[in-house]
Amino acid sequence: MRILLAEDDPLLGDGLRAGLRQLGFQVDWVRDGEAAEREMRAQAYAAAVLDLGLPRKDGMAVLASIRAARVTTPVLVLTARDTVPDRIRGLDSGADDYVVKPVDLNELAARLRALVRRAHGKPQENLNAQDIELDPAARSVTQAGSPVTLSTREFDLLHALMLAAGRVLSREQLEQQLYSWGQEVESNAIEVHIHNLRRKLRPGLIHTVRGVGYMLQRDTPAP
Repeated sequence: MRILLAEDDPLLGDGLRAGLRQLGFQVDWVRDGEAAEREMRAQAYAAAVLDLGLPRKDGMAVLASIRAARVTTPVLVLTARDTVPDRIRGLDSGADDYVVKPVDLNELAARLRALVRRAHGKPQENLNAQDIELDPAARSVTQAGSPVTLSTREFDLLHALMLAAGRVLSREQLEQQLYSWGQEVESNAIEVHIHNLRRKLRPGLIHTVRGVGYMLQRDTPAP
């Protein structure tokens, strides 16, 4: 799950990026409001963590601008501004959640997962397709109740496909969700991960739509 972190404090930003990566997120980190707005307009992030007191462009202005441009990325405001009017203004400006610093890292991760889940219309934490169950918090997968061992990339790819179950995702869309800045992407990386998932999971779960991309079959195909 690839997210954008907009935080100008170098120590806090570095700590958040490292901690969220350990919890399974791919994190792109920017340090000013103009960069945050530019990246949210250009990239399809699963969610964004936005400080309000950013240089070059205030976080509130960033929120107003991206929402006016119909950018629907879920945004969690993480700020030291803790008055009720500040919270109301942030939520009314387009934030999906508002958290006051300091925040527990595990709580932040849970809030981000909830934002992404709601954005995809998923009411429960765990994702299900046929007899596959994926737990984003525990980063675990079971098939018919038995655990399935996946690599980090395989898990992230399956997560993306299950969030979009029934819809086709292109290779480019999947690459954007799996890889953050500075990570080299081999030309056939997605194909290799798809092959490995098919080998570990039941046949017919992941479909190739020729010339378009890949789709996870939500329901068991009819015999």
